Amino acid sequence: MNYRHAYHAGNFADVVKHAVLARLVEYLKQKDKAFRVIDTHAGIGLYDLASEEAGKTGEWEGGIGRLLDARLSPEAETLIQPYLDAVRAADPEGALSAYPGSPLIVRRLLRNQDRLSAIELHPEDVQQLKALFAEDFQVRVTELDGWLALGAHLPPKEKRGLVLVDPPFEKEGEFQRLVDGLQRAHRRWPGGIYALWYPIKDRAAVAAFRTALAEAGIPKILDIRFEIRRPSREPRLDGTGMVVVNPPFTLEKELRVVLPALHALLAEEKGAAWSVEWLAGENVAA
Repeated sequence: MNYRHAYHAGNFADVVKHAVLARLVEYLKQKDKAFRVIDTHAGIGLYDLASEEAGKTGEWEGGIGRLLDARLSPEAETLIQPYLDAVRAADPEGALSAYPGSPLIVRRLLRNQDRLSAIELHPEDVQQLKALFAEDFQVRVTELDGWLALGAHLPPKEKRGLVLVDPPFEKEGEFQRLVDGLQRAHRRWPGGIYALWYPIKDRAAVAAFRTALAEAGIPKILDIRFEIRRPSREPRLDGTGMVVVNPPFTLEKELRVVLPALHALLAEEKGAAWSVEWLAGENVAA
């Protein structure tokens, strides 16, 4: 599966991923002490929804296009608002013509004392990312294989923070690389929050991935799954997943408000499901 960000910016998977990301950042802001966010596969940071890539799929229309002006319950709206504020800030004129990637969403949410490390391997993408954050002292853009950052960049000097791992799934073996990378990173920085995105397309691969995580020896792992359709006969993106290691104690309760609100807007078929499940931790079902 090729999941280059430009083709899928603003789709249902981005909405879920970035809504969760925003909740994690908002939690870190509850303490005055500075933190760092490390985005290992940062992309270009801002996506033109009228571009050739976005136009080929039009996926944003079934994602952020449905959510931006939707009516939500007061509780869900409050929890999703930081994410939506970051999206609207990317296009101050009010037209939905651009969508912010994860580094720009994070940057919109940071306080003055917080920092972002945005890591990207693709040379052209790196240049766009550097231009986007030119002269921004709170952001450091690095041209590097994001998988290497799980070793070399941990732990950050702030000792608080979040690592987002959002690979494009262009190569075989990405699920195993996620498990291996997480184990390596967790050994170096066991107290960090880790958020790992994955596609729900190959159900057998997803099941094996979840089993491998449960057996990885990491104490606290929360798995978020959000499907917009039942399993397809042909290979296509039926859903999106996110694994959060060391999740904030507030996250599970928040997700049980946010996910059903998003599902009501974004699901395409009856029978599609969402779930929040502990793979490891004191709340794992026997």
